[in-house]
Amino acid sequence: QVQLVESGGGLVQAGGSLRLSCAASGLTFSTYNMGWFRQAPGKEREFVAAISWSGDRKYYADSVKGRFTISRDDAKNTVDLQMNSLKPEDTTVYYCNADTTATRAGRYWGQGTQVTVSS
Repeated sequence: QVQLVESGGGLVQAGGSLRLSCAASGLTFSTYNMGWFRQAPGKEREFVAAISWSGDRKYYADSVKGRFTISRDDAKNTVDLQMNSLKPEDTTVYYCNADTTATRAGRYWGQGTQVTVSS
């Protein structure tokens, strides 16, 4: 079955950086669009970034544009999210998603990784 395993979350000071990674298995990774979403307690899950299966199209939420960068490595079956200039409002759980369509979530989810940005 499809498994998505996130790593790289943690605690960082405002203005700092973190790099999230998602390792995928159980699917032909190179044919799947991939994405990252986040969800704060009591709020709906929101789109963060996505990358097409070919890597030539990338999408970002306005709130992270210019600060976050999504990338993929088909040889390793991983999709990364480089997060720079982090803000306290970026604090939440981040989820990897497979079969994303532009900014809409696909069928498969990881378990999530916590990112905490202190002010």
